[in-house]
Amino acid sequence: MAIFYPSVADSGDARHDSLVRESNGMTLVDLKLHERPSPNNDARAPDAAIDTLVLHYTGMKSAEAALERLCDPEASVSAHYLIDEEGKVYRMVPEQRRAWHAGVSSWAGETDINDRSIGIELANPGHEFGYRPFSEPQMGALEQLATEILSRHDIPARRVLGHSDIAPSRKQDPGEFFDWRRLARRSIGIWPEVVAQPRQGTTLGPGDTGMAVGEMQSALAAFGYGLAATGEYDTQTTDVVLAFQRHFRPRVVDGAFDPETDAILRALLRMVM
Repeated sequence: MAIFYPSVADSGDARHDSLVRESNGMTLVDLKLHERPSPNNDARAPDAAIDTLVLHYTGMKSAEAALERLCDPEASVSAHYLIDEEGKVYRMVPEQRRAWHAGVSSWAGETDINDRSIGIELANPGHEFGYRPFSEPQMGALEQLATEILSRHDIPARRVLGHSDIAPSRKQDPGEFFDWRRLARRSIGIWPEVVAQPRQGTTLGPGDTGMAVGEMQSALAAFGYGLAATGEYDTQTTDVVLAFQRHFRPRVVDGAFDPETDAILRALLRMVM
């Protein structure tokens, strides 16, 4: 069943507080870092280069509950930063250390994503507890924090990712309400502003097999998703298509590789290849 969502641009929380101001159409935030050290980290490999930024939602009922879990040594999970819905930024793990946020994941053939990435958690109840749009103060703080991170590390636009991109069979975050296009317009990540008219063709979906499925799987893998070209539209393929749509076609997230999804993927490949 297709899932239809309102336009992200029309659904954002318009709250403002003293941390947020406007300048030339861009939200600016007083990016004071609040230290909340987590013991859940370790050293990166000596030859590890930070080349990936991963965005998450917390999927918990409150930011405080998420902070407690991310700092609980028994939980064995963490992130470098957490941004609450008021735009307050917490630093839990120094960037030079490895936070434990990605879990079992892969991108572009790499499987130890924690070793090469920085993780940012955005406080949001998530799909389990009442998923909602990300607030304006939160997005403004994220823009500024991500911009600063990208200035410190050589992270290509195509490697600014969601948790669902690197772990599509396990995760949905940051989800359909997250405004990836907004970030890309601030040079944070990638977004296909110009997409060719979708070609006439059939929609591929679960249960389909054959060369067309294999070509689609190869194209998704060329962009970075962990997917083998088996020629079978199996559960893993559906999960990857869902993740791709959540990131690049959030208006309709149904797991079917339709002509519009195909056109978006082709546009992205032209941008990165």
